[in-house]
Amino acid sequence: MMKESVLDFVKIKQTAETWTREAGEYIKDQMASSSFAISTKANPHDLVTDVDKNVEAFFLDKIRKTYPDHRLMGEEGSFEEIKDLNGTVWILDPIDGTINFVHQSSHFAISIGIYQDGHPVIGIVYDVMNNDMYSSLKGEGATLNEEKIPPIINHSLNESILSFNSGWMLEDRRLERLVKEVRGVRSYGVAALEMAYVAVGKLDAYISFNLAPWDIAGGYALLVEVGGKATNYEGKPLDFLKKDTLIAASPSIHKDIFNIITK
Repeated sequence: MMKESVLDFVKIKQTAETWTREAGEYIKDQMASSSFAISTKANPHDLVTDVDKNVEAFFLDKIRKTYPDHRLMGEEGSFEEIKDLNGTVWILDPIDGTINFVHQSSHFAISIGIYQDGHPVIGIVYDVMNNDMYSSLKGEGATLNEEKIPPIINHSLNESILSFNSGWMLEDRRLERLVKEVRGVRSYGVAALEMAYVAVGKLDAYISFNLAPWDIAGGYALLVEVGGKATNYEGKPLDFLKKDTLIAASPSIHKDIFNIITK
């Protein structure tokens, strides 16, 4: 499989952003018509709609026609074909935050990470309802609506706002230590946006216990371009072929969190 050049990836990023906006318009049209079907997957709280499936099918068709050497790992089925990350792989969550999409009609995102031989090259997180496009290109930094995102700032832990699902404290009571140390805790229910918020400084860290590659691939690509750090709960590199835990933060906050939860 032929590797892409830097110039190729500039064009690929532009194309991916265009497709993402098209998919966003489709999602908004479906919301306006209220014609989509809702079903569950592994459990009653794991929702999927035919909009999720159709957005993934849209990207799969576009990629096959435009970049036949590329592969797609998508949440709604195309992941089953991906056993390695050799070559160019698009890692897609067609709607990250489906519960928010269904119940609140807001606060969800299209997330794409484009990886070359397992390494992030392009990251896209598109907040559909706010029309906010977070994107990055390896070595070129990250942008929000084409405005450069500055390098991530290292705050002290007691000045920080963290994000994690409060239910995770039932899984690991060590998180209570963090709650006592930080300025505040939030939960948005959409991993891609929460990682993007860390990248732009709206949050100082995001923690989760059970994320798939498509939940974090786009956000991770953004985060590393602004100097952020993301590992699993044991401090090891993320594995984009399986579900894992996550700590995403500025380097100093990541270190502080890791020290607290490993005491």
